[in-house]
Amino acid sequence: MQYTIAQVAKKYGMTAHTLRYYDKEGLLPFVDRTESGIRSFKESDFEWLAIITCLKQTGMPVKQIREFIELCQKGESTIEKRLKIFEEQKKSIAQQMDVLNKHLDKINFKIWYYSTAKKHGIDYVQNQKKYKDEVKKDIDSKNIKVSKKF
Repeated sequence: MQYTIAQVAKKYGMTAHTLRYYDKEGLLPFVDRTESGIRSFKESDFEWLAIITCLKQTGMPVKQIREFIELCQKGESTIEKRLKIFEEQKKSIAQQMDVLNKHLDKINFKIWYYSTAKKHGIDYVQNQKKYKDEVKKDIDSKNIKVSKKF
């Protein structure tokens, strides 16, 4: 079965403009065209689109995605290079996740801080030493990570 660019865009939750951009940037060399030049996607193209979307959404630049696709088209002799691309991307994602987790910890602490201030009053939060046992119990019960001791 053949699919139009509009059908593929809808299926993948992206715009036809994005698919045209990917094509222009050399990310879709596998997509056939009709005699009149209209892109005609087939089922086997969907896995390629899934990989492109994955790499793009994890921060890989279009240029590097294009290099990966070019390596794939060259065949088995490039497997080691392709593996290295994915290993490097995994490291990059892990680093991004570490940074995001640190930010999430800070946000969770601030949510606790402001909800506690709203519930008990600002004095309770600002005078944490005075209420140390209560505050510690509250933090522990909500599994909030606190980067510094109070």
